[in-house]
Amino acid sequence: MPTRKASAKWEGGLKGGKGSFKGESGAIQAPYNFSSRFENGAGSNPEELLAAAEAACFSMALSLGLEQAGTPPTSVETTAACTVAPQAGGGFKITTMQLTVRARVPNVDAAKFREIAEATKEGCPVSKAIRGNVELSLDAQLVPEGEYASR
Repeated sequence: MPTRKASAKWEGGLKGGKGSFKGESGAIQAPYNFSSRFENGAGSNPEELLAAAEAACFSMALSLGLEQAGTPPTSVETTAACTVAPQAGGGFKITTMQLTVRARVPNVDAAKFREIAEATKEGCPVSKAIRGNVELSLDAQLVPEGEYASR
């Protein structure tokens, strides 16, 4: 299995500084700064990257679980919301990751879908990486074929 790499460069102090990151493939790269991370400023941030990693990993892992159960999905759409918050003793901590999943899965009932989705929440590699440190919650629902999956 490959080892994936990314790099980041930061220049200056915390509030006035700026940085950029990029993945080795070149597919992801963006600037970031204090405002884009801790306020609502322009640019990306580590939490957005972590949320993207969780959403992508979960979607693939859920597809695998559904396929192994004999009910492969037509589509899986996952939104991950990652929250960073100040801590009482100072500093910041990533506190929560909220997954919202909407999937089209022929021939599966809602109970079986939720069972597989919950197992995926525990077994997805990115979920395993954050388990015990970040509260991970899941809202997983089936979307009928032909209906738009609004998240």
